[in-house]
Amino acid sequence: MKITLPYTIKNKAGEKLTFTGITVKDGIEYLEAENEVQPGAGPPMHVHYRQDESLTVVSGRMGYQEPGGEAKYAGPGESALFKAGTPHRFWNAGTDVLFCKGYITPPDNVVYFLSEMYKSIDQNGSRPGMYDVAFLLHRYRSEFDMLGIPGFVRKVLFPVVLFFGNLTGKHRKFADAPPPLYH
Repeated sequence: MKITLPYTIKNKAGEKLTFTGITVKDGIEYLEAENEVQPGAGPPMHVHYRQDESLTVVSGRMGYQEPGGEAKYAGPGESALFKAGTPHRFWNAGTDVLFCKGYITPPDNVVYFLSEMYKSIDQNGSRPGMYDVAFLLHRYRSEFDMLGIPGFVRKVLFPVVLFFGNLTGKHRKFADAPPPLYH
């Protein structure tokens, strides 16, 4: 997927994400981004196995949490850093739009992955389509996972959905999917 920065994606679930640029510091690439999150909205519990993610609140109130941990909150000027491999979620914990700036490092396939997830959310209502999630999580399983999805769905239903979806040609919509970076 060839993109020109800045590049913006948004979904009907209340999230807008703009990838603003790439910087290199000490030989490490940082994909810089800005996000807008509507009150109560935010991504479900997820993990980036190989990427650090940092968010700094510009305005609004962000809630964030790791599995089993208490909810924490950040206001303007405060940051949250989620190290690679740390499951987390964040949401707009205020009544106004939450604006954050941040980065993901290394960028890897995050732009493609999130673009396709947001597109699927818009095509299917407030959640991504079952085949789309199954395909993307299987293809990029060494990079990302969505832990908010019950284990039975991920381990039993997704393989069945993938099998029949591939059989009926649903995979063609992902013809331009970049290869996974890790196996």
